[in-house]
Amino acid sequence: MGLARDLPLTHSVPGKALEDATPGQLGFLANLFEKENASRAESKRRRLPGQAGFPRARPWRDTTGGMASFPADWGREQLESLEFVDRAEDLVLYGDVGCGKTHLAIAIGMLACQRMIPVRFFTSSSLVMRLRKAKDDNRLDAELKSIGRAGLVIIDELGHLPIDIDGAGFLFQAGADSYETRSVISAANLESGRWGDVFGDGDMAAAVIDRIVHHGRILRFHGESYRNRHSLMK
Repeated sequence: MGLARDLPLTHSVPGKALEDATPGQLGFLANLFEKENASRAESKRRRLPGQAGFPRARPWRDTTGGMASFPADWGREQLESLEFVDRAEDLVLYGDVGCGKTHLAIAIGMLACQRMIPVRFFTSSSLVMRLRKAKDDNRLDAELKSIGRAGLVIIDELGHLPIDIDGAGFLFQAGADSYETRSVISAANLESGRWGDVFGDGDMAAAVIDRIVHHGRILRFHGESYRNRHSLMK
C-alpha cells in the first residue's frame, strides 16, 4: 500500500512489466486496473454535479416534461438518450413562466453528469458577470477555455433581466465559442423575434439565432405557472 500511494502509472511501465508476467499475474493486474478505473469513474460521477453549479438538484426521474411540446420528429426518448449532446446540437426551452424550463434543464444536466459528461450551469446574468470580471482581471480567454471544457453548457433565465451591449457581447462570445463544439441549452421566456431586446443588437441576435437554428431544436412550454397553481396567496 505504501508503494501504491500517489503512484500514477506511466504507459511504458505496465508494458515492460507485462512482457514477463505469468497468466496469474496478468489476471491480477487486469482485476486491479478494472477496479481502479471503476473507482476513478465513480469519483468523477460524484464530482461533476458540484462542478456544474446547479442551483438545486433535479433528478431525471422527477421530471415529466408534461408542459413541454416536442418537435414532431423528436421526443422524450431522443432527449433522454442525450444524443444531441454527442452531436453538439442545441436546445431552446422557450415558453411561459413557471412551466418547468429550469427544472428540465437541470434534470438534463444531472443526467449528463451521471453519464460522465461535464456540465456548466449559469443564469444569463451570472454568466455575463463572470465573463465581465474575467475581462477586468485580464483572464477572459482562460475563463472561456474553462467553460469550454464542458460538453454541455446551460444558460438559464435568458431575457429575464436587461443586459447592456457589453454583456450581450459576452453572451454572444460564449455562444460562438460553443458552436459545433458543445451543446448549449438556453431557457428563455422570449420568442426568438424579441432576442434583440436581450442582446441589445438585432444583428447580434440574428447571428445567435442562425447558429441555434442550424444545429438546434425548440421545446415549447405552455400552461399555468406551477408556482401560481400551488401558491399560498390566492
